[in-house]
Amino acid sequence: MRSVQDQLAAVLAAVGPVAPLDVVLSDAAGCILAEDVVAPADVPAQPVAARDGYAVATGDLRGVAPGSPVALPVAHDVLAGDPTALRLAPGQAVRIASGGPVPAGADAVVPAEDTDRGSVRVALHRVPAPGEGVRAAGTDAARGAVVLAAGTRLGARQLATAAAAGRGRLRVHPAPRVVIVSIGSELAEPGTPPRDGGVYESAGHALEAAVRDTGATPVRVGVVPDDRAVLSESLEDQLVRADVVVTTGGLSESQHDTLADVLAPLGTVRFDQVAMAPGFRHGFGTVGDGVHAVPLFALPGHPVASQVAFEVFVRPALRAMAGHTDLFRPSVTARADVGWPSPAGIRQFVPAAVVGTPGEGYRVMPVGDPSVPSIGGLAHANALAVVGEQDSAVVAGQVVHCLVLEG
Repeated sequence: MRSVQDQLAAVLAAVGPVAPLDVVLSDAAGCILAEDVVAPADVPAQPVAARDGYAVATGDLRGVAPGSPVALPVAHDVLAGDPTALRLAPGQAVRIASGGPVPAGADAVVPAEDTDRGSVRVALHRVPAPGEGVRAAGTDAARGAVVLAAGTRLGARQLATAAAAGRGRLRVHPAPRVVIVSIGSELAEPGTPPRDGGVYESAGHALEAAVRDTGATPVRVGVVPDDRAVLSESLEDQLVRADVVVTTGGLSESQHDTLADVLAPLGTVRFDQVAMAPGFRHGFGTVGDGVHAVPLFALPGHPVASQVAFEVFVRPALRAMAGHTDLFRPSVTARADVGWPSPAGIRQFVPAAVVGTPGEGYRVMPVGDPSVPSIGGLAHANALAVVGEQDSAVVAGQVVHCLVLEG
């Protein structure tokens, strides 16, 4: 039997970031940068007004005091985007919009609210400090500076920075494309009547949402029956568009479960009993030829076991493939409100509710029967309580490690 740690180590050793691509800014959201973004020029390229007001030379404003403003003629209007800056004549002011180029000779911008807002002649009620109200050239980015480092996740703020530096395209690690195949002749899609003894397919729908939650792109194939020819053809057809294949079901060792037989000639998938509950039997390896060999995860068919396996093995792998360095869910330690049995020598993952705060500490309560986890219990859990292989039971008050699934 293989340990959870050994299985996870094998998975992470076998996957790496998806090959970088150059994409337009709109397609880069959520991706990880594959190379530094360097500013080709100062941003802004020249001093600009930080707010609407009047550009002045502070040396012209001697004598301003409360109740005794200084009045200057308004020589010109400057708008944001005007191609060239003016030169300010001594003893004058220039009305300027936020973002407008500051005239040569001006060293401050008096906010409009500190004036009478005059258009021909303006009364200035306050003397600004030199540099006040002005964004100097290179304030946002200096020419040649690395404004975004490789490995940065691209959110709204980072994309704005790249756009301000003039980058219309970025080199990123794209989101992996994950093909999901649910195996089982007994499975029926929700909304259609199952055959006698059949069940509705739920594991694939859960995995589709879980894949999307990591930032990867799910491609759910749907239900494939326990037929060797059909399953083999379906898997081979999907390899051309997959960075990862995830199957659920078809893992038992009965003669009717076909996955191991089908995968044997397609790649190097290894099947093991992994010392974890729920879900013992797992498969992992690669399928396809050497040019396009993709990782394949064969997960249990039980919807709780497949979701637990996804959290433990698949989610970290997908994040590694997308270029992330933070691969794992956050975790906390919590005191158990009640005790429950745990199989010795097995790492047990129990759907649980964690409550508390960092200051007061956390408490954990299993949701449903820890020995027979249910999909309904998992739906109401916000964490997985993880019981180590060395424990045969959890006692009330014991500190338990918890994998946090949501806030």
